[in-house]
Amino acid sequence: MTTPHIKAFFDPATSTLSYVVHDGPGGGCAIIDPVLDYEPGSGRSSTASADVMAAFIEENRLKTEWILETHAHADHLTAADYLKGRLGGATAIGERIPRVQETFRKIFNLGDEFTPDGRHFDHLLADGETFKIGRLTATALLTSGHTPADLSYRIDDAIFVGDTIFMPDLGTARTDFPGGDARQLFRSIRRLLAHPAGTRLFMCHDYAPAGRPVRWETTVAEQRAHNIHVRDGIGEDRFVAMREARDATLAMPTLLLPSLQINIRAGRFPPPEGNGVSYLKIPMNAV
Repeated sequence: MTTPHIKAFFDPATSTLSYVVHDGPGGGCAIIDPVLDYEPGSGRSSTASADVMAAFIEENRLKTEWILETHAHADHLTAADYLKGRLGGATAIGERIPRVQETFRKIFNLGDEFTPDGRHFDHLLADGETFKIGRLTATALLTSGHTPADLSYRIDDAIFVGDTIFMPDLGTARTDFPGGDARQLFRSIRRLLAHPAGTRLFMCHDYAPAGRPVRWETTVAEQRAHNIHVRDGIGEDRFVAMREARDATLAMPTLLLPSLQINIRAGRFPPPEGNGVSYLKIPMNAV
């Protein structure tokens, strides 16, 4: 069995971890959760973060086969479409993404140009579906709760968990976005933590509490022993009560409204209007 090579990229503006996973120099690779830089004050985007990932791929002579999203993110814009244009590869997300698209189609009152059927992505992955990344075999795991459509990706002894679980001192993801479900999140996390103790878990975010260095890799054993929200001994009802009470105190992410309009389109901007400019909507008192 080929062991995956994993390169992490941290975006300090959004505390997001993106990854390139490959089977060795000159082989095949997948990009997971890439970031498109965005300045909300000016409405300007840039590709600096994505270009760093692309340079790594090009320097290692990797063939981009997949650009994988764990879910439609609410805290950063995806660079999937940009990287597809530069490097090739197929964009993919969980097969439940039409549920998320339909929710936000209504919130943003999108017109006939937007059909919530997942067609914006090249491939919709089912729970348990396997696919190849060069010589590596990956498996999509449904881990809903943060959103209805979240996937994690298992590649050998590594799982890329998206926004399900954080480092043990941070706990777990929020569930108060439309379609979120704290009870389902608990069950999804327990599914992840049922893997062997040494299984490596790779985070999508780290907020480095108390000034500690940024971390993105942990293990099933560490999470089961120390996670402040879901360590062994914490039951479903206790978790749900904690998660729902905590979510009620959280502000909405700064980039929620711009990011979702881009991310449900697999990284494409809304169609330009008559003046050639794309516009994002800000729904008043709707979220």
